[in-house]
Amino acid sequence: MDATPAPDSRKAELLKFVFLAFVFFPVLSIGVVAGYGFAVWIYQIFAGPPGM
Repeated sequence: MDATPAPDSRKAELLKFVFLAFVFFPVLSIGVVAGYGFAVWIYQIFAGPPGM
């Protein structure tokens, strides 16, 4: 059995890596930070600002 992957599968794997590394994870991290900020903002609407 041949241990080297076919050129098509290597290209597909590279495209998946580029998508994950430069599109999916940056968008996901921005969404997580924005979601946390939104949750803190909503919490402070009801609980008041810190120190009160």
